[in-house]
Amino acid sequence: MKRWLLPHPILTPTLALIWVLLVNSLSPGAIILGLLLGWAIPLFTLRFWPAEVRVRKPLTLLRFVVVLLYDIVVANVAVAWLILRGPKHTTPAFVVVPLSLTTDIGISILANTISLTPGTVSSWLSPDRRRLIVQGLDVKDPDALVETIKRRYEAPLLEVFEPC
Repeated sequence: MKRWLLPHPILTPTLALIWVLLVNSLSPGAIILGLLLGWAIPLFTLRFWPAEVRVRKPLTLLRFVVVLLYDIVVANVAVAWLILRGPKHTTPAFVVVPLSLTTDIGISILANTISLTPGTVSSWLSPDRRRLIVQGLDVKDPDALVETIKRRYEAPLLEVFEPC
């Protein structure tokens, strides 16, 4: 298939779905505009993508998305509870997460996943791309946070995006 027809087959429907969720409408116009944006954005950003993204295990990626959505909901409730209790009850900390991921897309998705989950933010990637500094709003056990990030987020991304 010619690359300009569908530059990123997975990104196009994903962007269309995100658009439909953002406008909160299933009208034909919203769906068509979402599909148009889902096609145009990858097309116009094609030269910025270093290599074609290959998804090795789509079902693992789907499971990852479900886990992420669940974690976002749970973290929203936890952060809301922390806000209601006040700042005296938080234990903010910076944590170093050693990375097993090596691909640009894998590291980028991991960093964005961490930032999407309320209560954590990816702050810095080391120049050698082997460590990610994460700031947590309420970190009682830094090692547990690192283990959770590696198990729930990095492990599936390794399966999906890293070369065998």
